[in-house]
Amino acid sequence: MSEGARRVLESLREVTGEACSGEELSNQLGISRAQVWKHVSALRKRGYTIEGDPGGGYRLISAPDKLYADEITRGLKTQWLGRRIEHFDETDSTNRVAADLAREGAARGTAVIAESQTAGRGRLGRSFFSPPQTNLYTSIVLRPHLDTASAPTLLLAAGIAVAETVLEELGEEAAELEIKWPNDVLLAGLKTSGILMELDAEGNRVSHAVLGIGVNLNVGRDEFPEEFRNRATSLRAHSGRLIDRVAFTSRLFEILEDVLDEHEKGGFDCLRPRFDAHFHMLGRRITVAEISGQSVEGIAAGVAPNGALLLERSSGERLELLAGDVTICKDAPSKE
Repeated sequence: MSEGARRVLESLREVTGEACSGEELSNQLGISRAQVWKHVSALRKRGYTIEGDPGGGYRLISAPDKLYADEITRGLKTQWLGRRIEHFDETDSTNRVAADLAREGAARGTAVIAESQTAGRGRLGRSFFSPPQTNLYTSIVLRPHLDTASAPTLLLAAGIAVAETVLEELGEEAAELEIKWPNDVLLAGLKTSGILMELDAEGNRVSHAVLGIGVNLNVGRDEFPEEFRNRATSLRAHSGRLIDRVAFTSRLFEILEDVLDEHEKGGFDCLRPRFDAHFHMLGRRITVAEISGQSVEGIAAGVAPNGALLLERSSGERLELLAGDVTICKDAPSKE
């Protein structure tokens, strides 16, 4: 959005519901009436509904359901996260774009948001379902002071932020919310969010990380591909009401900044109470399919300081798993 269009939009917002004449806008902004008309036309092309009756002035009726940077940053209460936002109607992968920006020197907190992804990526090489203009797909550049061994805890930190944002949005309707190690947020046992992290390191230190977050906000259950329908949901499908995507994104950025600041100060240990509040796998029998293709079964015994899942086998052996696909054995008894 051009600076001129932004200033016109801000002026129309200040008198929401009322008309503002082209002459008033011209005088207020120090531009010609022809330039006012040009900027109003540009805003309309971006999806803003602006009435303009001859002699009656311009009136802002509504903003588009788009995650534009100007919409998200308006009132955003962060210090560093989301202060620069790159918005795309469509891209292959927000993580790919953010990784390119990180390598070019983008500041920490730079966020990439897309209305749709053609090649969205999930963990373990899976594709990520990314229908247009219904959900949130964002990737954020981080520059943590962290060694590679502790980097997985950033995934857990992001899970806390997503869970707390969902809880704040849904209130009592989120009573069945939980974090599933390492990167899923569930509602009533169904996936509503996934998180992907990619690193660039120098030696054993992280030079930058890209945190990709996808949250199913308004997609209908019947819109999911067949293979996802029994495993995924959205906030709208769960609550029965439309979610304000801009408000949700802004709040997620604020909570995520708070969580990451805490992580930077004291690591995962200082976040553990917030994580444990939503981690309901403890004591449950699970199966973990490892990257190697092997599966191990046991009781979830917690999460280690480095973010690894602790798995207690029937033999008494305790394993630390850093990656894998977890399945909760619903019919198996939990450990007393």
